Amino acid sequence: MDFSLSKAAQGRIAMARMAAESLMRPISRQYDEEEHTDPWDFFNTMWEASKANAEATSLGGKKSGDKKVSENTLLACMQIEELAWGDAGLYLSIPNPGLGGAAVQAVGTPEQKQRFLGSFYKGKPKWGAMAITEPHFGSDSKQVATTAVREGDEWVLNGTKIFCTAGHRALNESDGFVVVWATLDRSKGRAAIKSFIVPAGTPGVTVTRLEDKMGIRASDTVTITLDNARIPADNILGTAEIVEKGSTGSFGGVMATFDSTRPIVAASGIGVARAALEVLTQVLAEQGIAIRYEAGPSEQTVLEREVMNMEAQLQAARLLTWKACNMMDRGQRNSREASMAKAKAGTVVTRVTQKCVELAGALGYSRKMMLEKWMRDAKITDIYEGTQQINQLIIARSILGYSSGELN
Repeated sequence: MDFSLSKAAQGRIAMARMAAESLMRPISRQYDEEEHTDPWDFFNTMWEASKANAEATSLGGKKSGDKKVSENTLLACMQIEELAWGDAGLYLSIPNPGLGGAAVQAVGTPEQKQRFLGSFYKGKPKWGAMAITEPHFGSDSKQVATTAVREGDEWVLNGTKIFCTAGHRALNESDGFVVVWATLDRSKGRAAIKSFIVPAGTPGVTVTRLEDKMGIRASDTVTITLDNARIPADNILGTAEIVEKGSTGSFGGVMATFDSTRPIVAASGIGVARAALEVLTQVLAEQGIAIRYEAGPSEQTVLEREVMNMEAQLQAARLLTWKACNMMDRGQRNSREASMAKAKAGTVVTRVTQKCVELAGALGYSRKMMLEKWMRDAKITDIYEGTQQINQLIIARSILGYSSGELN
């Protein structure tokens, strides 16, 4: 595997690093405290900077032997690590189609991609979101109870969705949308679960709650109620037919969205943990404590071993993430590797940020530093877009060759 990037891609990473340091870090604490305030100056600055950077650095891929291969997924993860180093909540708030856009990109028709993503790729800011979780279930998506009923040229959706990241902004901006998971027939299980594109302004769609969260507080997380919400018949992603496992319109096709987004979640958590580890080493250095990498195991202090182990674990999570990205850029199926990256990162970034708070002592626990905030921000890495347990099940099923019915 080759994790090197073209000069144009390296330029974009440098731009992300500059934005994280100069635009995000200075307002990070403010918007952690002002959870439901929209940082419009930040949105506008980031949007204009990203457009200018995209225009200045045209990506043509990189050479691999006699052909060019994509570097888009790997680049996205590297950029997101930098932005999350600045502030994970603010990164999640940058105008972007998000997980909803990833679903449209993964299984949408060319017409749907043009209709819902075209303006974004032409330089207009847009928010998108995904609504999966419901009050009675979390990661077990076969429990979806929100219904979709065909009536003439429309689908009628009814149900309640919770923990919808960016849902408020996606439904309050005129060009936004939410991809809603609903069932055509609960008696037929996963095969009947489909995803539907619900545009902002759809009658019957209401944001009924804004969550007060432990971490990533700059981002919005909401509850959405659908009460006889009517959308055009062609807003379904994939086929309306209840099909067998493995086909494009099946539940597995919908789940393929996560093959691209789970490494992104891993990368954002890695950025948060990297920020915490860097500050811890600065605190130690100010106390005259240097990490002696040249010292043998028997000569190292407990503190030195702790720091080195955190660095090694963080790099292991990063390399797993890059591997999953590299496979996607090469057109290879990466479901197992995406879950490995997400599972590893979820565990590592939670432990690293907690350990950094612990080792910094009173400074780590106080609000004088950002360590306590990063510990709060890191935990979500282990939860959203598939909990630790769900991703471990996916990995185990893939390795052992079991179905979800045989191993759950």
